[in-house]
Amino acid sequence: MTKAKTDALFALCVENADCDDLEKRKVYRVLPDEDAAKDGYLRVVDESGEDYLYPESYFVVVTLPAEAQKALLPAS
Repeated sequence: MTKAKTDALFALCVENADCDDLEKRKVYRVLPDEDAAKDGYLRVVDESGEDYLYPESYFVVVTLPAEAQKALLPAS
């Protein structure tokens, strides 16, 4: 799962069992976390606005055009 450093990573939620802060069919920002990835988890910024670990199986990583990434990322 290698991405250019300038590109943010995003994932589409396909499952949200027992997760009130995830919505199916919604795209979320994924933050790099190699330790979590080794254990099968993704660090996702969820509906609460905070980042938490969720099972990798709950998501499909997607590649978005730069314009879409800019729209989804918080303003700096």
